[in-house]
Amino acid sequence: MPPPPIRKISLEAPPTVVHVPPIPLNGNGNGNGAAHAGGVHTPGPPSSEAPVIERMRCDAVTIAYGPKVAVNKVDLPISQGEVLAMIGPSGCGKTTLLRSLNRLTELTPSASRGGVISLDGHDIDLLEVTALRKRVSMVFQQPNPFPMSVFDNVAYGLREGGSKRPRKKELMEPVERALTRAGLWHEVKDNLDHPALRLSGGQQQRLCIARSLAAQPEVLLMDEPCSALDPISTGKIEELILELREQIAVVIVTHNLQQAQRVADRVAFMYLGELVEYASGEQIFNAPQAQRTRDYVGGAFG
Repeated sequence: MPPPPIRKISLEAPPTVVHVPPIPLNGNGNGNGAAHAGGVHTPGPPSSEAPVIERMRCDAVTIAYGPKVAVNKVDLPISQGEVLAMIGPSGCGKTTLLRSLNRLTELTPSASRGGVISLDGHDIDLLEVTALRKRVSMVFQQPNPFPMSVFDNVAYGLREGGSKRPRKKELMEPVERALTRAGLWHEVKDNLDHPALRLSGGQQQRLCIARSLAAQPEVLLMDEPCSALDPISTGKIEELILELREQIAVVIVTHNLQQAQRVADRVAFMYLGELVEYASGEQIFNAPQAQRTRDYVGGAFG
């Protein structure tokens, strides 16, 4: 019996860039939806009742490290009321683009950026960087709690951001609110003075999310937030992401396509620094327009 045919994908060819117009929302940001070629419907995240409000926008954003272009002329809206997932193979530029949204990329000496990134219509380059990072907060791949108590981790930004150091009693309400929003309050309320590093990995990541939320940001950036976590902790953070999207804009970078299917209202697929396709999660996973997108979500490369 002859072996099955081998499907060959040319990865050297330039990507086919598809500019997909905005898709009318049906309540969950997923458009009308289309069945994929096999007739299997892929469910997206549950509906959000919040209105979709644009908070950030990338216009012709190009980022380079020395002579190497990592992100090439990307246009992308980021809205409150929906989760935006950035997907693509390693080295495609998605984390570089994510970090540029609160100007972390510029911490690399060789990095340069062109184009405009705006927050509520204002160029982020004209904003004071500390103020920007309070409004556009970042959660990293590995949990990074400070070596201090659970309470002090969440209160850190509130203390440092004020003109005078508030007392613990004054901070209790915002700390409780942040821990509650992060789904962690009932697990740690009796151990607020315990070292944060004693928490489990999933609890530490949610603590980092609570620390970010304490400053009441408008945008939350998440770089592979579940990659180091077990399935139970991952599920809790995914539930949290879906709850937060009604209050703030959420952008997540993930290599896990199943996770993107579960949480994303909108998906941006990047390849070789290009934004190949941007559309609803249902369209990207069930009826992508670009051949390169079809190859990626179909598992031909990654």
